[in-house]
Amino acid sequence: MDAEIERTRVAYRTGSMPAYMENLLGQADAIRDHGTFAMAYDPDRVLALVATRDIAAIAAGLLTDRSWEGQEHLPVFGPDHLTPPEMADVISDILGRTVTYTRLSLPDVTAAMTQRGASEGVGHDMVEMVSAQNAGIYDADQAAATPTPTSFRTWCQEVLRPAVIR
Repeated sequence: MDAEIERTRVAYRTGSMPAYMENLLGQADAIRDHGTFAMAYDPDRVLALVATRDIAAIAAGLLTDRSWEGQEHLPVFGPDHLTPPEMADVISDILGRTVTYTRLSLPDVTAAMTQRGASEGVGHDMVEMVSAQNAGIYDADQAAATPTPTSFRTWCQEVLRPAVIR
């Protein structure tokens, strides 16, 4: 779709945003009750992340800035370069107890999503997104991005910890 819009030559900015830190909030119960979180991401590969509050701040700035022209691609990435097990280490440190990462298979992701009411198409799209990230789709953008201010550690302290410890 971006290519279609760009061909019109209208003034256009697009953001490239990886996985949201807030996606972990859906696993607050598992983190609290079982000391684990699960995703289908390769445990040896850096998972590109960003906090949604940083996305909102950048979007607000873009929407109110009338000084730009042309077309621009804006990578929006957090400052960290952590693998899922390294994320587990940060979470463990913030919570003061061991939290581990469990890797799900791609079929498990699809099954879990459809069990929660998602269509097969949405499950398929999620598998494609995870596969693309595991294959490095965000590597160049993450390397080129000006990091957003919220680190994973800060986000865990300010957002995840209160959600887990109620």
